[in-house]
Amino acid sequence: MITTGGRVAQADGAEDRKPLSDEAHSAFTPPPGVEPESPEEDQPTSEFALPAGAEPVQPEPEGSAFAAPATYRAAHSPPAYTPGQGFPVAQMKESPWQDRMRTMLRMPVDIRPVPEPVQRQSEAGPAVGRVLDLTLRIGELLLAGGEGAEDVEAAMFAVARSYGLDRCEPTVTFTMLSITHHPSLVGDPVSANRTVRRRGTDYNRLAAVFRLVDDISAPEIDVSLEEAYRRLAEIRRNRHPYPGWMLTASAGLLAGAASTLVGGGVLVFFAAAIGAVLGDRLAWLCAGRGLPEFYQFVMAAMPPAAIGVALNMTGIDVKASAVITGGLFALLPGRALVAAVQDGLTGYYITASARLLEVMYLFIGIIMGVLVVLYVGLQFDASPRPEEVLQIQQRPLIQIAASMVLVFTFAILLQQERSTVWIVTLNGAVAWVTFGAMHYAGGIPPVPSTCVAAGLVGLFGQLFSRYRFASALPYVTAAIGPLLPGSATYYGLLLIAENRLNEGLGSLVNAAAIALAIAIGVNLGSEASRLFMRIPGAASAAKRRAAKRTRGF
Repeated sequence: MITTGGRVAQADGAEDRKPLSDEAHSAFTPPPGVEPESPEEDQPTSEFALPAGAEPVQPEPEGSAFAAPATYRAAHSPPAYTPGQGFPVAQMKESPWQDRMRTMLRMPVDIRPVPEPVQRQSEAGPAVGRVLDLTLRIGELLLAGGEGAEDVEAAMFAVARSYGLDRCEPTVTFTMLSITHHPSLVGDPVSANRTVRRRGTDYNRLAAVFRLVDDISAPEIDVSLEEAYRRLAEIRRNRHPYPGWMLTASAGLLAGAASTLVGGGVLVFFAAAIGAVLGDRLAWLCAGRGLPEFYQFVMAAMPPAAIGVALNMTGIDVKASAVITGGLFALLPGRALVAAVQDGLTGYYITASARLLEVMYLFIGIIMGVLVVLYVGLQFDASPRPEEVLQIQQRPLIQIAASMVLVFTFAILLQQERSTVWIVTLNGAVAWVTFGAMHYAGGIPPVPSTCVAAGLVGLFGQLFSRYRFASALPYVTAAIGPLLPGSATYYGLLLIAENRLNEGLGSLVNAAAIALAIAIGVNLGSEASRLFMRIPGAASAAKRRAAKRTRGF
């Protein structure tokens, strides 16, 4: 018999309550007589909660190994973490935009510095479509003018970033430009592309585009989208700085100076000049008829070769081979070769392969034009005397003057600004003096001598361009003119025409080695110039000065 009053009452109550189902007898059902405790909170107590009556443990002093980690706050994050707004960028006016943009392009998108003060835009944000279109148009002009792929990407990134599109990825190939903008991590990307169908040599226009990009990327200058489009249209409509007759005369003077450089006299100078003028006019005629550039080079190489063969057949005691060599100096695609090797050394292998293929086709066109004339001359019993090609008389003062004339006329053919012509002329003279001192006076082989001289061209050209915030091409391309392998090329063609195939191919390989030495030397000099300049950018940029590329695995 139950004697406890409470239990009796509970038992009596339990007799009146009948279970509604078998769930009432579940193992989790409180037994009769036990009243369930009402929970203080709706959620169950965590197993990590302190038990009732236990004193809280005092926190360990800061810095202890047993101290709990502090709550992470973006505003007070330690230096080891990347702030939410990105790394701050040090504003350095003396740092050109090319270096700043190249540094940031080599960083992943998520750790790039915060955007610099952008140009004026509407409250709704940047007009993505128009900004991308302007970026592509500027990149098209730069790529069509012969600029390297790395500098084209840097310019495109600078324009897009200046108008508020900092999460952009530009891509450059030989004939295609594309850019993709990622508005956010979850938003749909916006992409646009443009095809480069025509390429021309106009360094005056190239310098104007660089000035436009410099003004757009400068935070202290306000260039709206409408103003940028207006200036870009003026650049496109801009006429060449030199008339057509001056370009033709410059081609003649270039060939005459090149013939003097390899040992020609007064008669050879005028013969080479006339041959180059005729070849230039013939190439313009073919271009007007719509013939491809390959056939233009074939036709342009024929008149200087024909005049040289004619002089040899007359029996006049002149160095007729210098006439053909001078004509080759005016045709060899040194600009395209330097750009091709530069793209290859900087990692743009698709663009470099396409440029090298273009150089190969143009070079084959020159070879075909000269070989046809030489073969016809041999049928008429012409005696070219191949040994006289490599017998260059040393005349230091005359050769230095001839090299300066060659560079001066080459700069005019490239449509350079008048303010840069004299600078590149002096740069070319320094290159020829260096080559002559090493090769003729020092007896060093032509390939290393050419590489060192081209390295000085690249070094001085890059320093000049950074000093004036401009492209390096106007200060470099014309200066390598005296170093081009005209004599080795003609010597190889002459041996092939005389059916001495092995010796001729060996001379052509030597000419190709000299050409590659020029391109590699120019690029090496440009990279060496960065040792004298401060590298701008974020704090991580100092540890990431160059892109890490593959190492064979």
